[in-house]
Amino acid sequence: MSTTIFAKIISGEIPAPKIYEDEHCIVINDIAPQAPVHVLVIPKQPITMLTETTASDEALLGHLMLVAAQQARELGIAEGCRFIVNNGAAGGQTVFHLHIHVLGGQTLSEQGL
Repeated sequence: MSTTIFAKIISGEIPAPKIYEDEHCIVINDIAPQAPVHVLVIPKQPITMLTETTASDEALLGHLMLVAAQQARELGIAEGCRFIVNNGAAGGQTVFHLHIHVLGGQTLSEQGL
């Protein structure tokens, strides 16, 4: 896998304010937000796409989901938010480093899916 912008943010090569960090992942604001609240949960382990994960990634994937839910609660959007994982170019993925979009802060429509 080539070095992505997320890998460069994780390594500190590209500065980006982290709103959360632990040994497994970081959370940053999306640079092109699609809702009033739009953060990204990014694993430190470089995984290209969700469909490339295996059973050995189970604990990390569960951790990412728990962090996404925790962030929704802390950001005050838990009662109405969306968690998105784009997979592959045809699925809208533009950075090929697995990440979860957490969006909320407004009523989200079904348009654009």
